[in-house]
Formats: sequence, structure tokens, C-alpha cells
Amino acid sequence: MSYFTENRGRYLEELKEFLRIPSISTLPEHKGDIRRAAEFVAGKLRQAGMEGVELIEGEGNPLVYGEWLGAKGKPTLLFYGHYDVQPAEPLEEWVSPPFEPAVRGENIYARGAADDKGLTLILIKAVEAVMAVRGSLPVNVKFLIEGEEEVGGEHIERYVASKPPRLTADAAVICDTEMFAPELPTLCIGLRGIVYGELVVKGAKQDLHSGVYGGAAPNPLMAVAEILCALKDREGHIRIPGFHDRVRPAAEAEHAAWARLPFDEKKYRDEEMGVIALTGEAEYGLFDRLWARPTLEVHGIRGGFTGEGAKTVIPAQALAKVSARLVADQRPEEAVAQIQAAVAAACPKGVTAEFRYLHGAAPSLVNPDNRFIRAAAQAMTEVFGNETVYVRSGGSIPIVGAFDQSLGIPSVMMGFGLPDDNLHAPNEKLYLPNFYRGIEAVARYLDLAL
Repeated sequence: MSYFTENRGRYLEELKEFLRIPSISTLPEHKGDIRRAAEFVAGKLRQAGMEGVELIEGEGNPLVYGEWLGAKGKPTLLFYGHYDVQPAEPLEEWVSPPFEPAVRGENIYARGAADDKGLTLILIKAVEAVMAVRGSLPVNVKFLIEGEEEVGGEHIERYVASKPPRLTADAAVICDTEMFAPELPTLCIGLRGIVYGELVVKGAKQDLHSGVYGGAAPNPLMAVAEILCALKDREGHIRIPGFHDRVRPAAEAEHAAWARLPFDEKKYRDEEMGVIALTGEAEYGLFDRLWARPTLEVHGIRGGFTGEGAKTVIPAQALAKVSARLVADQRPEEAVAQIQAAVAAACPKGVTAEFRYLHGAAPSLVNPDNRFIRAAAQAMTEVFGNETVYVRSGGSIPIVGAFDQSLGIPSVMMGFGLPDDNLHAPNEKLYLPNFYRGIEAVARYLDLAL
């Protein structure tokens, strides 16, 4: 019996202990739980044999750092994860309480199971296993675990941007992604970036009666609609001047690999999304639209009267929440300027309009021929018994761009979650066989990353 098999029971109990901590970063009343979770991670790093373990304090929730640098002349890997979680509401939709982990079948259900406590613990337990069996590691490792990923990650971004010498590494390793399908080991090599902001339109100095002033008064809600339609047409084409100038098309090799993925578009549309039709740029395939093309989406519009009954008012102000997902090689600061210029150009007379930037992150794309990526693919193939596939993700993990821009290192994104893990939703789960095999795969990666 291997060390991994012998310790599965302990791994599970430690995961349950971690999941019982309601470390919800968006709610101030859980500040004490955030610190408990940080201290839990620090304790597990010490248990794994890491040295120099400490909580890095600052403006925000503490970072947890630990290292083992005994492999002189060998590569250094920077392991990243996060210990904070999303709120669990709506609580009535959970089959079992969100912070009382429950095993049903081969899944463990709890908030944070897959995002990201279970996957963070995979990294720690993999290092612990190799240290326990051999007394040393084949490569140098550093851990940087944060507690603000679910609320923007400002503390870690500031820390990484300061380029502390202790973070010098050859590659980052992140387990905050998922497999494309069950039993299909998956490496994510690309993430879209994001620009998020508010379109604010102002008209009269106060709300106006539509009967008295209608026909002469500018309407900010109509103006919001006009501006949004000027930025993106009915066919899904973004009409912002210069916005696509830097977009790097997906390579033919990627297209060929995507065509081999096990995927049922009808099931995706009807069951996963529950819509009557897919939209977007018809001249591009679905994976291009999801992974390799930029987007512009509206998340909410506020203004005027939205209560029960009728109120014939022309609002003085309207606001739309808007985001753009960016792809390689787009730059957030340039995209913001382009959006702002396009909003100004599309603004109808009688109102003022501006795009107020709130936050953003750069896109990332790693060459699959990178040595650290190839080693991870081999490790996952050996452990899972199937050939590793390469995908991109339409989402954003801001720290990946920060590692690239500030530290100049690629991120190896080894996915062990599954598409139906209900991240951020009720009944979040983690498939336990992936938890155990993930530990083995990361441990094997330590040998192959030489």
C-alpha cells in the first residue's frame, strides 16, 4: 500500500476540518474565521516540513508564506492557493449545511470544497507526502496562500507587485481550475483578463415628469441603451475602435486540439446553460468565443422607477454595470481608454456619459511547449491514465497575470475540479477521487519539474 493510500483517511479529515471554517472574505463578521483559516494553512505548511512559515500582514487579510529551499541548483516552484470562500446563500437550497462537510457517494459537499480549499490542500499534502517519504524534495518550493481571492485579491497583488526577493521562482503552480470532463486530465494554458466598470449617464438636475417634459427632456436610460448598442451590435461584434488590434488569434494546433475534446454543444446549450440559442460572433467557433475572443457584457442597469405600479418619470441619472473580458495580448489600461473614448463618441446630446473603471486584470497565455507545462501534463497523464488535454478558460484569475507581469514566471494550472462542482452556488462539491489523485499528480510533478 502506498503512502498516499495509507493516508487517505487523514487527508479527508483534515479537509473536513478546513471546510468547517466559514472564512467568508466578503463579510466583515467573519474576520476571526479568516484568521483561523490562515492559521490552519500555516499549521499545515509546518506539518508538511516547510520552513519560515509566517503570516504576512498588511492592508487586508493575511497572506500565508512557507518555503523549502534545500534543492540547491534545482528549479523553484511557487505554489498558490486561497483559503477564503464565497458566502453560502441561499442557505435553504443546500442539502446539508454549507460549513458542515458531508460525504455523499464519492463527493464531499461544503462551501469551499472545490474553490479553493480542497485544491489548495492538494498542493500542501503533495509536498508533505514527498517530504515524509524521502526527507527532502527534488525541487525548491515556496507557498503563497491568500485570503482575498473572492473579493479582488488586492493585498496579494500589491505584495507581488513589490517583487519581494522571497518570491523569486521559475514557475507558479495553481490548482484553481477544473478538468474539461471527468477522467480527462486537463491543463489550462490561457485565461481571459477583465475590465470592469460603470457606465454613468446624467441628464437633468432632477427626475422629470414625462407628461410635462417628455419629448424635450433627455432620457439617461435611453442614452444608456443607445451607448451600449453602439459598443456592441446584435451579432455580438464589439464596435469599440482599436479594441481588437492586439487580439492574438488561437493557433491552428489549438483549434485542432479543441476539435478533439469530448463536447456535446446541444447538451451544453439545453442542459448546462438552459437557453434556446447560443449567441456571439457567428464566424467564430464556440471555443473561440468562450476562450480566445474578447467580450463585452452588461451585468445590470439602474435608474428611474422600478417598483410596483406606475410612475411616469424621466430619470436624472442611469447606470449600467459593464465588463469586458480580454484575451492575449490585450492590455487592461489600454482597453479602459478605448471604452472611455467609445462611450464619449456614442453619447447622445443632452446628457453626459462616462465609463468609470472599477477593477481589472490582464489576460494570460502560456506556451504548451514550456518545460513546466509539459512536466505537469506528463504527471497528470501518468496518474489519471488518460492523455492530458490543453484548454483555455473564459474566466479570469488575476494572480496569474500578476505573476506574469511582476515576477516574469509562467503559471501551471493543474485542474482537479469538475464542471458540475457548483462553484459559488449551493451544494458546492469536490469529487474525492480527484482530490486523492491530485495529491499524487502534484507529488509526481515535483520529480518531473527538474
